[in-house]
Order: sequence, then structure tokens, then C-alpha cells
Amino acid sequence: QVQLVESGGGLVQPGGSLRLSCAASGSIFSIYAMGWYRQAPGKQRELVATITSPRNTIYADSVKGRFTISRDNLKNTVNLQMNSLKPEDTAVYYCKVDLTTTWGSRPSLYWGQGTQVTVSS
Repeated sequence: QVQLVESGGGLVQPGGSLRLSCAASGSIFSIYAMGWYRQAPGKQRELVATITSPRNTIYADSVKGRFTISRDNLKNTVNLQMNSLKPEDTAVYYCKVDLTTTWGSRPSLYWGQGTQVTVSS
């Protein structure tokens, strides 16, 4: 069993900052990609940012220069620092982790339960 626990969402004014964290625990052998997605009401879930290594990150164009993704391999966590938040960043944010549970097994995708981020004055 693998569990992903997210934290850090909330209500913030435009221009403010929030930091999301996602901790993976359970039967983990190796973690490959970690990332954040978001889904606004009435819209499809979309990529926000992913990271496989400190030098290998991908960001959605809409968040480049404002959001920073990082990971701690010792703690199996992935973080998303969100600065200069805009109302259009309002969504439920989901953590996604690509990992293996045993040696030689194929990677599987796991999703967190989601955390609400609301940007409003």
C-alpha cells in the first residue's frame, strides 16, 4: 500500500503565496517522477509542474516564473512553492507520484486526495 498525503492549501489574496507539500509513504522501492496537477471547476485536470531531478523540471506556461517545484528524496516528499498567486490559480491541486513498490516491478502512478487552493480578495 502507498499513501500520498497533501497539505498546505487554503485561501490567499491575489499576489500572495502558498506552499504545498505531498508526502509519500508505505511500500515504496523507488520514486521516479513527482508532480502537481490541478483541476478547476468545470475544467479538465491539467499539469502544473513535474520533477524527476533538480535539473529536470517541467512547468505549465501559466505558472512559469511564479511556481517552483522541489523534492526531498530522503523524505519522499514533493513541494510546490506558489508565489504571485492569481485568481485563475484557484483549483484543487493533486499530487502525483510515479513509483515502484518492489525491485523489478513496473512503475505505477499514485494520486493524492487533493487540496483546495483559493485565490480571492
